[in-house]
This record gives sequence, structure tokens and C-alpha cells, in this order.
Amino acid sequence: MHSRIGIFLSPVHETGQDPHLAIRRNLDLVEYVDELNFDEAWFGEHHTLGWGLVGAPETLIAAASQRTRQIKLAHGVVPLSGHHPFHVASRAVHLDHLTRGRYILGVGPGVPFDAKMFGLDQPVQRRRLDEALPTVLELVNGEQRVTQSTDWFELNDAKLQLPRFSPQGIEVAVATSGTSQSSPRLIGRYGLSMTSFALPFALMTPGAPAHIGLAHQWKYAEEAAAEHNQTLHRENWRIALPVHVAETREEAFADVREGYDRWLFEYFGKAAGREVIDENTPRSRALEARVEAGGALVGSVEDVVAGIRRIHEITGGFGTLLVYVADWCSWEKTNRSMELLARYVAPQITGSAARPQEAVDWAIASRQK
Repeated sequence: MHSRIGIFLSPVHETGQDPHLAIRRNLDLVEYVDELNFDEAWFGEHHTLGWGLVGAPETLIAAASQRTRQIKLAHGVVPLSGHHPFHVASRAVHLDHLTRGRYILGVGPGVPFDAKMFGLDQPVQRRRLDEALPTVLELVNGEQRVTQSTDWFELNDAKLQLPRFSPQGIEVAVATSGTSQSSPRLIGRYGLSMTSFALPFALMTPGAPAHIGLAHQWKYAEEAAAEHNQTLHRENWRIALPVHVAETREEAFADVREGYDRWLFEYFGKAAGREVIDENTPRSRALEARVEAGGALVGSVEDVVAGIRRIHEITGGFGTLLVYVADWCSWEKTNRSMELLARYVAPQITGSAARPQEAVDWAIASRQK
């Protein structure tokens, strides 16, 4: 029984709280959604801006692997521009063993705020991703020794000593924010999985780059796949966005409004230095504006089910919805939202609630004959 729902933990935590407890909270949440039958949990890597405290997601994945039973655990993502590809591959195979085949290797170029601290600009990040990705793929899932020399790493007849746990290979995904065609085309070139953010967090701000819609992201990936004789599978396409469910729409908005405001204006506004809202949108409607633009799902069970179905219609179909956990409300309300997603939203999306209802309908119809 698959929910086709996961969580995406950047993870971000509002400043002013105990960072140790914030880190522990991530593990507790993954353990909780594992019991709720969520399919996946993704961990991001961040080194700046104060809110994103996890700089070594592989350590949390390793810890979570010992506290969970069935949920897949994923890097979301390893910025290949800042890691030696051999070390990325070695950690991936070790995590494949620790999770007993429940590990997904997500990769990307890296976020600009961290890159500035490391002295990398965006073109260098992208070039390094292009150089390192095929090397990582061969080291993780191939059998050949790799010899390669670049201006930032060198390998001489390199091959991992530890065989991977998964005989079919480790799933590799590339993240895309929808601001360029580069990542979708890279995905198609190598036949990888795709993880898309439904709406970049700065899209609705002045001067933000034009967004490539989800359907076009998949189109670019498919075009590249055809050019390179690769096959893509929609079931391996994840779409990430914030989701919060409550008993009523009014309650859901009330739960997250203040947290969303701080996340938007304190984190992206003050810490990241971005203009976070259009001058024509009043601050009091910032949350509604994001929901209306398709950048979040907030509401009742019925609202969220309808929202997920709209995304399926817009995209032509995808595999898993990743709930971006933005820490907009109390842990208790977040847990309740996850419970509602698992108990009432997912069954309507997967159809798993249909058979019990069919039994009821059949029993009633049989008595009427």
C-alpha cells in the first residue's frame, strides 16, 4: 500500500529555538510519517542563512534508517559542485546498505547562498554538476574503473570497494526549480528521476526569472531522453510544495498564516535579502497569493485532494507529492496535518479507499434485489 506522498525537509527552522531540538525534531517527524505509511523523506543540505541547519544530511539519513521500517530516505540534494564525486558515491553506497535499499541519491548544482561562501558562481556550479554527474553514476551503479582529471578533482582507476546493496542499482534524481532547462535536459540525457519544486520560493517577487511550468519541465526532459535513447518514467517524478491540512479551510489558513509570514519575510526577506512580495499584493494576502498561484496547498481534506488532482491534470501525471515542511506552525498541528494527509487525502488519490466503499455499495445493492 503506497501513499504516493512523502516529505521534503530542507529542513528550515525558525531562529530563536534550541538548534539541537530542531535537529531531533526532523528525525521524530520522519519516524512519525513512516508509521503513517508515507513513501519518502528527503533531506536537504544548507550551510548559510541560519534557518537551514542541516549541513550533513547523510548523517540524518543514517540515523533515520535505524528508526524507520519502510519509508525511503533521500538526499535532497547533494550539491555536486561542492563535493568530490568519489566521496558522494561512497556515502551513497554506504547509505544504501544502512537503509537496506531504501536510499535515493538526489543531486543538483547547489544553492547560490552557500556557493558564494565557497567562492563558486552559478556557471561554475552548473559546469561542475555536468562534469561530476556521469562520474558519480558510474561509481555508484556501474562496474568500470574511472579515470578523470578536472580543475577541481582527479580520479585514477577509481572504483568503490564496497558493492551496493540494491542489485537493481540506486535510484538517482536531479532537482529542478523550474528556472532553466538545464536540469530537465540533464535528467533526460541520463534517464534519471526528476524532483520539481512546484513554484520557486522567490517567483512572486520583483525581478524573479520566468518560471518554466511543470508540464514543460517534463517536456524538456522527455525531449532530451529521446535524443539520448533514454526512457523516463512519470512514476519517478516528484513534485514538492508546502502542504497543510486541517478540518476546515479556515482552520488551515489560521494554523499557518503567522508562520508563513515569518518564513517569507524573516527568512527569504531579511536573511536572504530578497524582495519577497509584489507591490500590488498586500502583506495580509501573501499566503492566499501563494496558494492561488499554485505554490502551496492549504485547506481542508477536500481542498487538498482537489489541489493534487489539479496538479495531475496540469502535468499529465506524476509519481509522488513531496510535502515541503516549512515549519509554519506548531509541531502538533504539523503532525495532525500529516495524519489527515495519510488517513484521508492519500486514499482518495491512490484509490485505496475505493474497495471498502465498493463492499458497502454491493451489500446495499444486494439487499435491494
